[in-house]
Amino acid sequence: MEVSEYQNFAKEKLGFLFKDPSLLVTALTHRSYVNEHKSAHEHNERLEFLGDAVLELATSDFLYRNYEYPEGVMTALRAALVRTESIGEAGFLLGYEPLVRMSKGERQGSERAHEVIMADCFEAVIGAIYLDQGYEASREFIAKHILAKIDTILEEGSWRDPKSHVQELAQKIDGVTPVYRTLKEEGPDHDKVFTVGVYVGNSLIGTGSGHSKQEAQTEAAREGVKKYQKKKQ
Repeated sequence: MEVSEYQNFAKEKLGFLFKDPSLLVTALTHRSYVNEHKSAHEHNERLEFLGDAVLELATSDFLYRNYEYPEGVMTALRAALVRTESIGEAGFLLGYEPLVRMSKGERQGSERAHEVIMADCFEAVIGAIYLDQGYEASREFIAKHILAKIDTILEEGSWRDPKSHVQELAQKIDGVTPVYRTLKEEGPDHDKVFTVGVYVGNSLIGTGSGHSKQEAQTEAAREGVKKYQKKKQ
């Protein structure tokens, strides 16, 4: 893909041209592509590291200036705004996927793997914008694509710990404490993926997957919360 295509993307989706377009190309280059193409010298992990810090600062500053919640609540709100699912979704919506340089194997990976790659690219692009355009431009980008979600997060209560939230709802509505059961374990020991279900009585109310049982339980609980919220509507 030509550098001009990345610049066209920047102009259409980001609203500016990069002074150094190679920063955007690098931000959308996965490690697997460099391993497969020796002519490519740099992947996006250093930019991701930088972008993660800029994202955390911009989000923390926004929450501090606009809300007077206790520290624990602010930390939970920040985590909800910048979690992998949130920033991965933002990357998909911006149209990163066709521009991301990755190996054939990664391109054929799971939906969850692609979500993680999109999230990493989103952070890397923040790092690229910061280096190329400065903090204010990167802050505006974050405000538009991430901080704008705050009203929905507050309305849905998705900032709360999903396991605590689903337990509270299950006990209040059904008078039962939810339990978690491992439904599936896949993959080699060094890269195992667990699928867990959360049950209220005998009813499965949510499933989730992750590289640890804890992560899978959290995702299952998040689905369970959504199910209870749909009942209220």
